[in-house]
Amino acid sequence: MGGGGSALRVCAEHRGGINWLSLSPDGQRLLTGSEDGTARLWSTADGQCCALLQGHESYVTFCQLENEAAFTCSADCTIRKWDVLTGQCLQVFRGHTSIVNRILVANNQLFSSSYDRTARAWSVDKGQVSREFRGHRNCVLTLAYSAPWDLPGAPFEEEAVAGGLLVTGSTDGTAKVWQVASGCCHQTLRGHTGAVLCLVLDTPSHTAFTGSTDTTIRAWDILSGEQLRVFREHQGSVICLELVNRHVYSGSADRTAKCWLVDTGESVRTFTAHRHSVSALKYHAGTLFTGSGDARARAFDAQSGALQRVFRGHAFIINCVQVHGQVLYTASHDGALRLWDVRGLPPPRPAAPQRSLSRLFSNKVGCAAAAPLQPA
Repeated sequence: MGGGGSALRVCAEHRGGINWLSLSPDGQRLLTGSEDGTARLWSTADGQCCALLQGHESYVTFCQLENEAAFTCSADCTIRKWDVLTGQCLQVFRGHTSIVNRILVANNQLFSSSYDRTARAWSVDKGQVSREFRGHRNCVLTLAYSAPWDLPGAPFEEEAVAGGLLVTGSTDGTAKVWQVASGCCHQTLRGHTGAVLCLVLDTPSHTAFTGSTDTTIRAWDILSGEQLRVFREHQGSVICLELVNRHVYSGSADRTAKCWLVDTGESVRTFTAHRHSVSALKYHAGTLFTGSGDARARAFDAQSGALQRVFRGHAFIINCVQVHGQVLYTASHDGALRLWDVRGLPPPRPAAPQRSLSRLFSNKVGCAAAAPLQPA
């Protein structure tokens, strides 16, 4: 337990740290965005670089890969759309006046957040701004989108949610909910006492979960703006979040990851063994994979919290992790993309019945059984 994982491949073509790693919906390609100002497309079939995306005039902060196109954003204040087959730049989105932090492509729209204190919505096809969302007092960091068909159809809400809702998190300590159709602020989510670093949405319950430098996670109703509950146990900034099977997984600067029950806010599991901040999380088939500032990735049994494997080889912080088939992909500030064999991990343990909780709460809180790892 905790033994070294075997590296299948090391891809070291980037000349600067890799800030983000995105997997295409069909699982055929990976996209990396780097401090060297370029992005690269990789084949998951053989791990080879299949396209170099050049054009940004500063480092790439974030990227998103779709099946037909790749999207990157940069400290040069622009966003670019690329052809995944040729690597050709198809569109440049200009309008932000400072570093673009995040992008999100959904519902044929592109959403972006920036140090210029705004978020924006763009037409993917035309490359033009369709809405500006102004109101944050500081840098806008993180984004999430809820499509109109995921929102309740109450008559008084229909006009407000017609174009969906955009949720943004800022270093001003607030999150905001915006009406995409009008550009108006629908709700301001106040309660954090530090910057909002990460954000995930549970669309069926129209609930947002925000993680902050104030060490807490908070749950909000994005329609009413009501704070539903506060998750308090971390001792450092909450850096990353993932929502799976009515559980929230969080990674923190306190060197731990935690698993929380969405419906109660109770911490049910702590994943230890990290020697630095937990900077990235990915749940896959009953296993929680983490990336850390200690330059190592780890695999934990998501049910028991037991450490199953340690992946050693990076030199600096791991910024992003992805899993496809039986391969773990890690991207690091050392500039390398590493591929790891995750075969042979123990199968996930079945969830134990939680009788004490079932007496208190009527809703089901156990993890659903996950499918085994499939070959790539």
